[in-house]
Amino acid sequence: MAKLGVNIDHIATLRQARLEFDPDPIRAALICEKAGANSIVAHLREDRRHINDRDVKNLKKAIVRARFNLEMSLARDVVQVACRVRPDQATLVPERRQEVTTEGGLDVARSPKKIERVVKTLQDRDIEVSLFIDPVKK
Repeated sequence: MAKLGVNIDHIATLRQARLEFDPDPIRAALICEKAGANSIVAHLREDRRHINDRDVKNLKKAIVRARFNLEMSLARDVVQVACRVRPDQATLVPERRQEVTTEGGLDVARSPKKIERVVKTLQDRDIEVSLFIDPVKK
């Protein structure tokens, strides 16, 4: 179980806003790892607005001691990237194009079969899976 997970998405957001290579989210992840982070979290969005496929691949190679947790939607191309890279953990999250950041949990009741298929696909590749959900009030 991770004790401190650091999300590096906003490092990549700054990089993309500047249309440069810096700040480098990989370097930021290594600094976090060296400082004691137990988990590095990155969200590969469908539109690749901050973290991109190359970042995911390089994070997997670079992170040595911490766990790599890839936040991701159920989109086929994102699932394929996760299957190729094989992060330590995949956290399934909802995604709406208009949102700046993830604003709520995955609606498990709306698409249980699709979620089940994606979870099985990831688990078959030895990727630990978690779901980002909202609690249901009764």
